[in-house]
Amino acid sequence: MIKNFADHASNERTFLAWVRTVIAIEGFGLVAARINDGPTRFWSELGLLLAGLLVLVLAYVRLRHVRARIDDERPSDDEGLFADGLLLALVAAMFVLIGAFGLHVW
Repeated sequence: MIKNFADHASNERTFLAWVRTVIAIEGFGLVAARINDGPTRFWSELGLLLAGLLVLVLAYVRLRHVRARIDDERPSDDEGLFADGLLLALVAAMFVLIGAFGLHVW
């Protein structure tokens, strides 16, 4: 059995939730823009994809950081500035993704 399996599984479920969210926003944005009869703008598609990539990279970095904290034998406090900064950056990147979605569909 994997040590701290429940914590690791929870961490991976959180990562996969971020991935599913990005896939849903990206897919819906690209499909919604294609429904219009007008031409799509390349820069808006690129912005949408890059914003999604940024969210995925930050989510992966957070996954690795939390995994290391779970495996660490030393007790850690919840006052971790790096972990809070990662989460804040992840949420900000999600807002950028939603903004890119709005520009792309508009």
